[in-house]
Amino acid sequence: MTYPILYSFRRCPYAMRARLALLSSGTVCTHREILLRDKPEAMLEASPKGTVPVLVLEDGSVLEESLDVAFWALRRNDPEHWLAPWKADREDADALLARNDGPFKHHLDRYKYATRYEDADELEHREAGLAILEDLNARLSDTGYLGGEQFSFLDAGIAPFVRQFRIPAKDWFDALDLPNLQNWLNNFMESSRFAIVMKKYPVWDGEDDHHRFPGD
Repeated sequence: MTYPILYSFRRCPYAMRARLALLSSGTVCTHREILLRDKPEAMLEASPKGTVPVLVLEDGSVLEESLDVAFWALRRNDPEHWLAPWKADREDADALLARNDGPFKHHLDRYKYATRYEDADELEHREAGLAILEDLNARLSDTGYLGGEQFSFLDAGIAPFVRQFRIPAKDWFDALDLPNLQNWLNNFMESSRFAIVMKKYPVWDGEDDHHRFPGD
C-alpha cells in the first residue's frame, strides 16, 4: 500500500498544525523527518522553496503550505468537525488565521529570534505579540475554544505558535493575567493529540520509508 509522503520537522509550528489536521482526519502518511539545515534533495525536488511541511500525494501532486495540507486532509474527512468555524463564519475564521500567520508570526520571530533581524527590538515585538494574545484571551472567555464550543482547526492552527511565544520566557508568560489563554494552551500541550504529533522520528536517511504518521 502506498501513502502520501510527509516531509516534516518536529518543532516547526507550521508542520505541527499540518500533522494535527492529518491526525484528526485519520490520514496515514509515510513520514520523513528532516533537518532544516540539511534538507534532502528529494524534498527540494518536490518543493524547491524548501520549507516544511511538504505533502506529496499518491498521484504526484504536491501540497507545500501547512494550510493546504490541513484543509486537504479535513475536507476529505472531518470526524471531529474541525471545519465547523468556517461553516459558521468563514470570514471570521480566515481573519483569525491570517492574523496569526501575518502580524503575530512577524512579532514572534523578532521576539524569539531577535538577533537574526537587524535592529529588531525584542521587547517591542514581545509587547506587540502580547496585544494579540490578550485579544485571544478575551475570545476564549465564553467557550474556552477559538471557534466555538469545541476544539477545532482554529485552535490546532494557532496553538503551536502561541506555544512558541511562551518558550523564550516561560515564567513571564505563565505569570501573565491571561487565564483563559493559559488554560487553553496547557490543555493543548497536555492532550494526547499533542503527544502523538510530537513523537520523535529518526531523521530520514534517504532510503528508509517504514515510518508512518501517525504511529508505525
